[in-house]
Amino acid sequence: MNNDTLEGQYWHARDLKEVLQRLDVHPEQGLTLETAKERLATHGKNTIQEATRRSVWRMIWGQFRDFMVIVLIVAAVVSGIVGEPRDAIAIVVIVVLNAIVGAFQEYRAERAVAALRRMASPDAQVCRNGEIRTIPATELAPGDIVLLEAGNVVPADLRLLKTSNLRIDEAALTGESQAVQKTPETLSENEVPLGDRFNMAYKGTFVSHGHATGIVVATGMETELGQIAALLQQEEGVKTPLQQRLAHFGQRLAVGVLIVCGVIFVTGLLRGEEGVLMFLTAVSLAVAAIPEALPAVVTVSLAMGARKMSRRNALIRRLPAVETLGSVTYICTDKTGTLTENRMTAEGFWVAGEYQHEIPPLASESPPWNRLAQALALCNEVMFDKEQGVWGDPTEVALYQAAHEAGYKRQSLEKKLPRIGDIPFDSDRKRMTTVHRVSEREAIAFIKGAPEKILSRCSRMQMANEVAEVDRDILLREAERLAEQGYRVLAMAFRSLTNIPVEWTPETLEKDLIFLGLVALIDPPRKEAFRAVADCILAGITPVMITGDHPGTARAIAVRLGIDKEDGWVIKGQDLAQTPAPDFAHQVKQIRTYARVTPEQKITIVKALQDEGEFVAMTGDGVNDAPALKRAGIGVAMGQKGTDVAREAADMVLLDDNFATIVSAVREGRRIFDNIRKFIRYTMTSNSGEIWTLFLAPFLGLPLPLVPIQILWINLVTDGLPGLALSAEPQERGVMRRPPRPPNESIFAHGMWQHMLWVGLLIGGLSLLAQAWAYHGGDAHWQTMVFTVLTFCQLAHVLAIRSEKESLFTQGLLSNPWLLGAVAMTVALQLAVIYLPFLNPIFRTAPLTMEELAFCFALPMVVFVAVEIEKWLVRKGWIYVNCAS
Repeated sequence: MNNDTLEGQYWHARDLKEVLQRLDVHPEQGLTLETAKERLATHGKNTIQEATRRSVWRMIWGQFRDFMVIVLIVAAVVSGIVGEPRDAIAIVVIVVLNAIVGAFQEYRAERAVAALRRMASPDAQVCRNGEIRTIPATELAPGDIVLLEAGNVVPADLRLLKTSNLRIDEAALTGESQAVQKTPETLSENEVPLGDRFNMAYKGTFVSHGHATGIVVATGMETELGQIAALLQQEEGVKTPLQQRLAHFGQRLAVGVLIVCGVIFVTGLLRGEEGVLMFLTAVSLAVAAIPEALPAVVTVSLAMGARKMSRRNALIRRLPAVETLGSVTYICTDKTGTLTENRMTAEGFWVAGEYQHEIPPLASESPPWNRLAQALALCNEVMFDKEQGVWGDPTEVALYQAAHEAGYKRQSLEKKLPRIGDIPFDSDRKRMTTVHRVSEREAIAFIKGAPEKILSRCSRMQMANEVAEVDRDILLREAERLAEQGYRVLAMAFRSLTNIPVEWTPETLEKDLIFLGLVALIDPPRKEAFRAVADCILAGITPVMITGDHPGTARAIAVRLGIDKEDGWVIKGQDLAQTPAPDFAHQVKQIRTYARVTPEQKITIVKALQDEGEFVAMTGDGVNDAPALKRAGIGVAMGQKGTDVAREAADMVLLDDNFATIVSAVREGRRIFDNIRKFIRYTMTSNSGEIWTLFLAPFLGLPLPLVPIQILWINLVTDGLPGLALSAEPQERGVMRRPPRPPNESIFAHGMWQHMLWVGLLIGGLSLLAQAWAYHGGDAHWQTMVFTVLTFCQLAHVLAIRSEKESLFTQGLLSNPWLLGAVAMTVALQLAVIYLPFLNPIFRTAPLTMEELAFCFALPMVVFVAVEIEKWLVRKGWIYVNCAS
């Protein structure tokens, strides 16, 4: 066998004779041991390969290449030079902790491919040298003849040779909610969606019913599962909006700080100040201007959010994911198990010309309904288990449960109508028949199957009080109407047998049937999904369904949930594959429902939306979702029914598989980003006030207002506790009634930089006013007063900016007790620096009189009042900030 013969083959479209010829194998003998060994050496073991892993040290080192981290390291060095080892140590600890956390998250992310490997079947039954033997699945080679039976995990990609009532659960690979009936028949077209290749069995899927023989056509990384693993290795994660904003923020800040410090240094020298003093002042100001507490505040904010989310059944695997959801503009969600319950349910019954949503209870004894319920309860292969309860084919379980809930218990019915024979379902007949004894000479046959196959065998129809002639056209139209609504439709019929035949065959049993009714089945939407979708739309987030399921079913669920409209455009994977990329780029924002898509196409959809400027979240639970989960801005995996692969590739895992939990995550993400913005607004305004104070003093004929130790102290006490306390700020009203933030939006948008500028000027002006009042009055305490006013102005500011719109008095002073406590402690520390004698020489301070202290408390109230006026203007709509209208 040539090595190239396995490449680019449409195995589903080739007849069995050609498949066997190309793979050079006899179906009864299988490969010889020598041939299998040669092919295994050529194609490699049947395993999912892992990409070359980065060492832990390389992962940690990679964390130090971020520009903001480099700036902080420089700040730590400078702090050490100016004799402030505490600042230097604090910065280094923060940087190292961030590096360890980042490396750990990267290490966990690389386990996604390892999870794929664990899905491989440990053993496989093969025919080699004409003998059936069990070998490790890793030893399978192309051309091996493999035997499958119920309960097996398919060990490789197989072209089926023989099947017997074979059904395979492919939900993890294709998203199809129902087990797929498989046949060995050759398909006529090459380009057939994965979910419609009924003569193929794929590695990692599960045999739920029947048995079969297949020939291995692909192993390892050449399988569909392996190609997904390759996609997962190739896809690179996208930086979160928070990471992007902080990177831009750090770059701008570093440049600005260097320029300002240089100006202050040169200005001081021109005024005749000592070179050493001006150097230390400029360096101290640089350290103060860089908000080294920012990474700590961000980490604490995200950690608190992650902890809160864990109590709401959402496990955060990567801390920035908490904030990222606040920026999401599109949620691309899988259907099966995410929006739906992942179980078939009988939702409607068409019997005797009427449609009902449930079977009348047993006591009603209506002839057609009574017969239908008996058929549902008895015509199936449902099994019972003390541990698992009822189990079997999902469709049959749904039919059984519908009858059971109406009071028709199979155990009781079997005593009156014991089964004496059956004809199993097969793909040609598309029918199943069971025969039950009524008396010694009488029996009754119940038949279920596809409507067109059942009706072709019916001559009459059971009505309420009689048996009438059947009108096939009316019944087929009704079946089509239900199918268009996304239902899987089954027909039920029966036949009374006065003479029990000796042999059970379709020809002797499945004729002259009496039609009973139609059953409409569907995998129903989760109850909480309706509200969750509505909340997403209210928050300006567009939900999009991407599923491997049937287009009709996808449309029905999307319309029910409000994701799409009745006349919405459902695009199939086959159509998507034929759409040129430029055309699809123009269409992608108009499409809400995709069906029969492949893993590669899911990534195509996510990338197309990202190219249009959207920030995309992808939810899913299957292996087929993993590459798109990794590519999306944030991947959200289902924890209960999801695969290990999806969970390892995701940023966040929903422990309860509840789509509504995403809405809580969005709300939490918006709150966290608001609080991070508040911290940046607060700390940069404070730093701005310090810079203006030092910069303007020489031009006003005033001496240097502060010494380096005082600058560093203000930076330590005001940025520390109050800044961290802002991370505990509760969410603002209307947080879910505003549109998502554009992913490329600056962190300084919506008036922030203007606020930092004018409030910083105000703080600087008030500090210089205190200096001028005390200095020209001959007060020896003027430097202590400037020092104190500057500190208290920042505390007044932090109380005022708790909301960008609401007044502090509306919010309530006690609504964030952590901040109130931080402000009180900062005031106490400042008073200690002023009044404790042993601290006076260290901080160059002197005790203030009560009059001077009162002046230092009164002056900062101007800042508080000014910011409250700004918020009042916002509420009036005269100026705009990023808050709900």
